[in-house]
Amino acid sequence: MKDLFEGIAWLFTEILFLPYDALRELQDSSWFLANFMNWVFMIICFVAMVYWMIQLKKYNDNDEENRDPIAHSFLG
Repeated sequence: MKDLFEGIAWLFTEILFLPYDALRELQDSSWFLANFMNWVFMIICFVAMVYWMIQLKKYNDNDEENRDPIAHSFLG
């Protein structure tokens, strides 16, 4: 079992985190390049939030939801 966990640790530290090590080296040259992955994740989250809001608006415009205060059994 110890070899399995050491193999998983080696996989992450030597292979999967290699791009992050390269980005860490860019820290002195440019702040924007060093935080590239943060920008990517923020853009993905923003796009997902906009998509979700558009879908909610589309569902809300169909006016299918029962909006009575006791529409759901757990409310009343």
